[in-house]
Amino acid sequence: MLAGELCARETAHAALEHIARLDGAVRAFTELWPEQAAAHAADVDRRVRAGERLSLAGVPLAVKATEGLGARQTARLLAAGCVPVGATATPGGGTAWQTWGATDRGPTLNPYDPRWSPGGSSAGSAAAVACGMVPLATGSDGAGSVRIPAAWCGVIGLKPTNGLVPARDRAGLNVSGPLARTAEDAAAYLDALAGTQTLPGLAPPRRPLRTAWSATLGFADTARRIAVRARACLEDLAAADAVAPRDVPLQLPDPAACWTALRGGKDSGEATRAAATRTALLHALDGLFAAYDILATPTTPRPPHGHQGPGTGMSVALTWAFNITGHPAISIPAGCTEAGEPVGLQLIAPPGRESDLLAVALRAGALPTSSASVRPRRPST
Repeated sequence: MLAGELCARETAHAALEHIARLDGAVRAFTELWPEQAAAHAADVDRRVRAGERLSLAGVPLAVKATEGLGARQTARLLAAGCVPVGATATPGGGTAWQTWGATDRGPTLNPYDPRWSPGGSSAGSAAAVACGMVPLATGSDGAGSVRIPAAWCGVIGLKPTNGLVPARDRAGLNVSGPLARTAEDAAAYLDALAGTQTLPGLAPPRRPLRTAWSATLGFADTARRIAVRARACLEDLAAADAVAPRDVPLQLPDPAACWTALRGGKDSGEATRAAATRTALLHALDGLFAAYDILATPTTPRPPHGHQGPGTGMSVALTWAFNITGHPAISIPAGCTEAGEPVGLQLIAPPGRESDLLAVALRAGALPTSSASVRPRRPST
């Protein structure tokens, strides 16, 4: 982010120029906001000159289009000094699947390969951060909508503990969270969003965190090449003394029907079955976290799909259980398959333990030869 050498006005102007050069090849943005950016930047510069300490002073921020400037998380980030530069693409109508982004120029393209979807629904936010157009972008995660695009675009995506900030839906499943390139930036975002103090004490784990590994959670149809790549990233972290992984025979109930019932407000019979599934999920995870600090899985069971859609694949299979239970979860870059497909490593912690997730993400970013350091090619100007 910023090191204090530029004023907010200069940084916002540079970000908008950068987006204008790069976004034609990615289509991450649906709108740019030069006038709003200039006004907010002038206000930030005024506040800084007056002696106010702003944790995110002058940081260019991309805003998920379905939220906009009036969203609670956007307001909190602007109060911390962020400068909004534009709205990012989200899924359009016409399909049931949500792992894509729509613009008036065509679908949002994956920075790793334009043949692939960037994921969704925070599609444009992930693509914009991956290409370096902005350091931070807002996202919202009701079933994996921060973590899935983070995995497929090679960036960090954090879903905080449910209830840490007000949910965006009646069911309490949809949680606001950041798309970022570094753990430090994600921590600064979380602190501005939730009033936490994560960044000041952020450091790699003091001891290897006891980590349970499951490629499927007991039910998901995870592709072998995805599981192998995610596990290899976990082994890199083990070699760096960040985690101590162990395979566990975890058998969670499939959350699909539960999530659908909770989100849709179904009849009493379905609600009763959903409540029973949620209780079973919580019971299983309580038992797991009595023995382990972290649960690790691939973020998605499949690689990025093409723009025609996922077919019968369930991109959310490994993520939406934790929207139901409320546990914090993060996706960190885990490198690529031999075919160049980006993979995410998902880490889940007990409620309120975002600091552990970010500590591991920090260590991952510092590995000199880490598979997690693989970055997408920036689009040509």
